[in-house]
Amino acid sequence: MQQELSPVKTRISDGILEVTLDRPKANAVDLATSRVMGEVFRDFRDNPDLRVAILTGAGPKFFCPGWDLKAADDGDAVDGDYGVGGFGGLQELPNLNKPVIAAVNGICCGGGLEIALSCDIILAASHASFALPEISSGTVADAASIKLPKRIPYHIAMEMLLTGRWLEVTEAAQWGFVNQIHPADQLLDQAWALASTLAAGPPLVFAAIKEIVRDAENSKFTDALNRVTKRQLPTVDTLYSSQDAAEGLKAFVEKRKPVWTGR
Repeated sequence: MQQELSPVKTRISDGILEVTLDRPKANAVDLATSRVMGEVFRDFRDNPDLRVAILTGAGPKFFCPGWDLKAADDGDAVDGDYGVGGFGGLQELPNLNKPVIAAVNGICCGGGLEIALSCDIILAASHASFALPEISSGTVADAASIKLPKRIPYHIAMEMLLTGRWLEVTEAAQWGFVNQIHPADQLLDQAWALASTLAAGPPLVFAAIKEIVRDAENSKFTDALNRVTKRQLPTVDTLYSSQDAAEGLKAFVEKRKPVWTGR
């Protein structure tokens, strides 16, 4: 099933949601687009029939360059209403406990890179490139300043933030914020193959993993582990009381593949 919500296109198949940012010429995000993206990802979060999302950009050149400076010049306020999920629909969406794959099909910079960093796995086309050029426009890449030094070596992240220099996809993979590189004409197929693998996996486990990771980000190890072992996180408590937890153990003992129901 395919649905078009200009400037965002969606396609659903077998529990997988494909979201395509489609704002010619460069897929830049204005306030209205951000709000639509937030609604799409909120609905993905809340729909039990959807297991995995893929986010990509339309066209062969741009994934997303981030904030639409032309829209800002026309009156969009930088501190305006980005919608339920914050900028790009993902960065501040609470309780998004399902896997999201970024399929970076070209230039990924500024807020576009921040959106990609909000995904769980990043696949990239062999011609993709990455940068944080905000320094040249006298502003700060706020979310990237928080996230990137935690994801890649500090000095590389600071070089990107302080100089705005571009990284080709091979270097991005070298520093660890790209999982896989694929030829452009195979990128979406590879993203769907990975999404299909994840969609067949245990959704309650995925939910617990994502909540544990979020909770532990600013916690001491022992504190975070105690919250898990004492079942103080809602997704962990749900998992340990679930039919899926029993099914996983039973399938292991019976040497068969488990059948996950999400219950």
